[in-house]
Amino acid sequence: MEFAPGTWRLAAPLFVAAVPATLLFAPLGLLLFALGVATVLFHRDPDRPTAEGVVSPADGTVSVVREEDGRLRVGVFMSPLSVHVNRAPRAGRVESVEHVPGAYKPAFSKDSDRNERVRVEGDDWTLVLIAGWFARRIHPYVDVDDAVEKGERVGHISYGSRADVVFPPEFDRADLVVAEGDGVRAGETLARR
Repeated sequence: MEFAPGTWRLAAPLFVAAVPATLLFAPLGLLLFALGVATVLFHRDPDRPTAEGVVSPADGTVSVVREEDGRLRVGVFMSPLSVHVNRAPRAGRVESVEHVPGAYKPAFSKDSDRNERVRVEGDDWTLVLIAGWFARRIHPYVDVDDAVEKGERVGHISYGSRADVVFPPEFDRADLVVAEGDGVRAGETLARR
């Protein structure tokens, strides 16, 4: 199993602190050890096959399907149990990577559109990585002018969050194969074409 970059930097202090804590107060040591294990599992990065069409950028539940500025937007809410490594919804060249400061509302709420986020603009698609109330670390792996393949890892968000795909203008709701409430996995088809 692969892990997102920085996983051990986050988990190691918990494992190290668990040793003396166990000697002083065993339940605290066990709690710290369990948090270390949870951190490692949270940052897992399994290989995934890539399907046809526009693919999901993340594991989770479809929480947003709407049109904005003439383009279809689909958001995937990632729970703490989801894999949080994000993938390119389509192949193309990265035109911009923009960090946008903002609030830290729960990622599943409608207000999360104003949260801290990173916008990755592709040739004809946009991926928006949105931080949640606890997720305050968005780590893009790509930069301007990088060529990405569909399903390629483009970043990760530490802890609960949301990843939205803004489709090319020619897509509409009839192209979608998912609806709000559907569970998806990174690399699975969101829309045909």
